[in-house]
Amino acid sequence: MLQLDRSRRAVEQARFAVVVAATDADVREAQRLRWDVFVEEQGARPEPGQPGIEADRYDPYCRHLLVRDMSNGLVVGTYRVLTADQARRTGGFYTEQEFDLGNLASERSRLVEIGRSCVHRDYRSGGVISLLWAGLAGLILGTEARFVIGCASISMSDGGREAASVYRKISGTNLCDPAYRMVPRNPLDLAALEADLTVKPPPLIKGYLRAGAEIAGPPAVDPDFGTADLPIILTLDRLAPRYARHFVGA
Repeated sequence: MLQLDRSRRAVEQARFAVVVAATDADVREAQRLRWDVFVEEQGARPEPGQPGIEADRYDPYCRHLLVRDMSNGLVVGTYRVLTADQARRTGGFYTEQEFDLGNLASERSRLVEIGRSCVHRDYRSGGVISLLWAGLAGLILGTEARFVIGCASISMSDGGREAASVYRKISGTNLCDPAYRMVPRNPLDLAALEADLTVKPPPLIKGYLRAGAEIAGPPAVDPDFGTADLPIILTLDRLAPRYARHFVGA
């Protein structure tokens, strides 16, 4: 069984602290930040529920990481972690809504999923996401997990051309072993899109790749969030030391 560190405070700096949500109020702060970023900024269609709160059925089963600005108490970054044990209780991983994980069936007990990453608009210089990764490392490294999975989103505001261009740019050198590929349930129609834009991968995807993660196949379309989502897989037992140091924000 995968056991996560139960310590509430994972990482601390002079101004910021990464904490693991310990109360429903903590989780609601993360969900309010998600609403501001995903719904208000990016135009996602939220699931029915409380206005101002972006929540889904997976949240009660997840561990929620928060970066808090200790100077004002504001939650400025969040991530959530879903273990294999908890995924069984909720009927599967969130990633399975978008991708078939059949190739990973034999490794299912050693999967851990990360997702719902977002950072407050005033704190996107890079330091907050590094702190979140440090918190993730504190929860995941040293456990029985072998693979970290998740989805990394690219806006579909241009119809998918940027997403197709990003996939073309990074798939040549960053695709995982075919044995671990994920198959999109609602694939982006790459054949119908010009993938000729000069693009840089979004910061989250760039960070994953620097940490040693790979792309696990072509993107799926998420109509509720208006994004094309790339499946991400990070093999922890193959992490080079320099990637491990990056992953923990060193």
